[in-house]
Amino acid sequence: MSISPKRLKEIENISDDAIDTSDIPELDDGFWSKAEVVKPLTKTAISIRLDNDVLDWFKQQGKGYQTLINAVLRSYVNHQENKEL
Repeated sequence: MSISPKRLKEIENISDDAIDTSDIPELDDGFWSKAEVVKPLTKTAISIRLDNDVLDWFKQQGKGYQTLINAVLRSYVNHQENKEL
């Protein structure tokens, strides 16, 4: 979803006091005691050969299909690692 430049400008001009945060729960000490800093994984651009039908299926899923391919591969790797334990 994209935001038009006009709408983005409108949002930027809303004062903090005018933002309704009543539906957002407070973060208590319990939340922060379990919180972890998670560094994003670096990604490497590669060239990979995929079957046409496989690539077409992922592309049909819409924007972010490469991220989806990565998620599927990550799920497989995690499964294989857990299988070895």
